[in-house]
Amino acid sequence: MDTEKIVRVAMERGVSRRQFFNMLAGAGMAIVAGSALTGCDDGSGDAAAVDYNEMSLEDLIAQAQEEGEIQSVGMPDTWANWVETWQDIEAEYGITHADQDMSSSEELSMFREEGADGTKDIGDVGQSWGPTAEEQELTLKYKTSYWDEIPDWAKDDDGDWIVGYYGTISFMSNDATVSNPPTSFQDLLDGDYTVCVGDVTAAAVAQYASLAAAYALGGDIDNMQPAYDFLLELAEAGRLDVADASLARLESGEIDVCINWDYNSLNYRDQIQTNNPNASFTVSIPQDASVQSGYCTVINKYAPHPAAACLAREFILSDEGQINLARGYATPIRDVELPDDVAAMRLPDEQYGDQVQTVDESVWSGVCQDLITWYQENVIPALG
Repeated sequence: MDTEKIVRVAMERGVSRRQFFNMLAGAGMAIVAGSALTGCDDGSGDAAAVDYNEMSLEDLIAQAQEEGEIQSVGMPDTWANWVETWQDIEAEYGITHADQDMSSSEELSMFREEGADGTKDIGDVGQSWGPTAEEQELTLKYKTSYWDEIPDWAKDDDGDWIVGYYGTISFMSNDATVSNPPTSFQDLLDGDYTVCVGDVTAAAVAQYASLAAAYALGGDIDNMQPAYDFLLELAEAGRLDVADASLARLESGEIDVCINWDYNSLNYRDQIQTNNPNASFTVSIPQDASVQSGYCTVINKYAPHPAAACLAREFILSDEGQINLARGYATPIRDVELPDDVAAMRLPDEQYGDQVQTVDESVWSGVCQDLITWYQENVIPALG
């Protein structure tokens, strides 16, 4: 095969200029290939130039195995049982994995700041951040073979983002420090314990928790004032915890009550009680109001391992991948039959009543930006 043909095939398979040189350097071909690449590639290293939707699954797997690894952000082992998905991908395809945990906004910031020198392949962001990633042209489009089974509200038209699972805002209370576990947002205001909401400026779960507070206290997505009052009252009373509700902090007893997705609360509770059978936590869906929303995968436009990233999304939406997420207490986006032991891990269905609101993400995106601005101007100073 002549050099120009080698270059053309490499580019068709999504190999960037940098990757191509690295592969050829050991064979002493980099200088020869360089002249051919000069005429064929603009040097952008843009994996999005390849349409992975047109690639057969067999070819996608083959290229992913050649890449050999995947680097994710915001997809740690303890969140929604990602650990089993990464273990399964490595066992089935021989693709190794590493994650750097961060918030939704931090994930997109990394994609944007690294640009064509991207080091990460795929991220998991709150659904409201999916359209942001698309608007900022940070994403590689890939629909997967499960496209038709994904509800319209849970995907972008071109596959820039796809929801893999969703959750419902819940309370997790440490029974050792909170004698009467709250069942409503009004209970939180009436209590004397700290409430961990998280970083409203960056974490999607903290933003949706604020929206749930608005619904619970007389507002809605078009009237966030009750949520503003809720956050400010807790902050001024010294009861607002804005740090991450990590497993370590919960296990140490540092957090009295945290507001989190149901799958995180249930997962953390079980992990802590496995380590310490004497520990006791109450998890519930607030009965005055809650909201549900999804998390979506976004594939970096400049992913160093684009085929592996596409294959990971493919696996996440497979029956096996969806059951893995359900085993992490999340609700799968596809209608898959759950094993009895997995179905039993969920909260009782009666917890999820009419008080659980769906979110118009097209409206929420703008409202959320207003929330962040207000929070920066009012709550952060009150935290002192």
